[in-house]
Amino acid sequence: MAILITGGAGYIGSHTMVEFLTAGRELVVVDNFMNSKPESLRRVKEITGKDFRFYEVDLLDRDKLEKVFLENEIEACIHFAGLKAVGESCEKPLLYYHNNITGTLNLCELLAKYGAKRIVFSSSATVYGKPASVPITEDFPTSTTNPYGETKLMIERILADLVKADPEWSVSVLRYFNPIGAHPSGRIGEDPQGIPNNLLPYVSQVATGRREFLSIFGDDYATHDGTGVRDYIHVVDLARAHLSAIEYAEKTTGIDYFNIGTGVGYSVLDIVHAYETATGAKVPYRIAPRRPGDIDECYANPEKAAKVLGWRAEYGLEEMCRHAYGWQSQNPNGYDK
Repeated sequence: MAILITGGAGYIGSHTMVEFLTAGRELVVVDNFMNSKPESLRRVKEITGKDFRFYEVDLLDRDKLEKVFLENEIEACIHFAGLKAVGESCEKPLLYYHNNITGTLNLCELLAKYGAKRIVFSSSATVYGKPASVPITEDFPTSTTNPYGETKLMIERILADLVKADPEWSVSVLRYFNPIGAHPSGRIGEDPQGIPNNLLPYVSQVATGRREFLSIFGDDYATHDGTGVRDYIHVVDLARAHLSAIEYAEKTTGIDYFNIGTGVGYSVLDIVHAYETATGAKVPYRIAPRRPGDIDECYANPEKAAKVLGWRAEYGLEEMCRHAYGWQSQNPNGYDK
């Protein structure tokens, strides 16, 4: 019996594959390479010495996706696949709603049809909108500020309705905070297309000379140094949370929600200084105007995941920065040689 991973070639998916294969789990992986590269899968095999079945499939192609179920005994699913750029979602909302939601509906219909009613869903802290206070707990009100976040929240509601209609389902919703870092080997990491949307890849590209300087959007927030505060979590810690969530799903039914973060907020300047300390590289920066919609601070209370899943983040900020630098310096052009 195998675990199906959708979007397995992506940043979080590839790191999760390493943890599952290392734990001896059998995997079937699908990806359409819209935001990922086949090279990441080759390197997963290199790191683990383990193999897995792979299908190049888009979740919108229901017939091709069903072939995966017909040819394998799927017992559960970790669902990463989806479009994820906030700015693009505002420019192309119909693309995001169609891709993320229709793809998930196809997936869930097939999981039900073939008796694999266990799913771990890759959600996001964006579903908390602009929280009234921090740290954020799972019972905070949900709201969104962009179509990408709305697709995450809509899928959460779809899964909740699914469980209500069919109590055999076991659903774990993991609300990620800000994944950063890379595998300690430096062989897999975050490989954004074009200009990075996220902070750490941009910092890494500046530190390795690929970009001239970092733009820090706003230095007048109500934080200790005026720059925005977020909860940054090492991608390997995040990957391990999925292993704990699958083990939990195998023993329970119903739906549950978990914040996956460290519980510590770091500012943009904290990240810059930690990166320079951890790597010895310089990260020149300039202050730019605030971006619309950015909030002062956002960090998790992760105690529920610790209590229920037995999971807790282990890596510190300097390790996150050092591993990100290791990946970027070994792979200055990402997976493109």
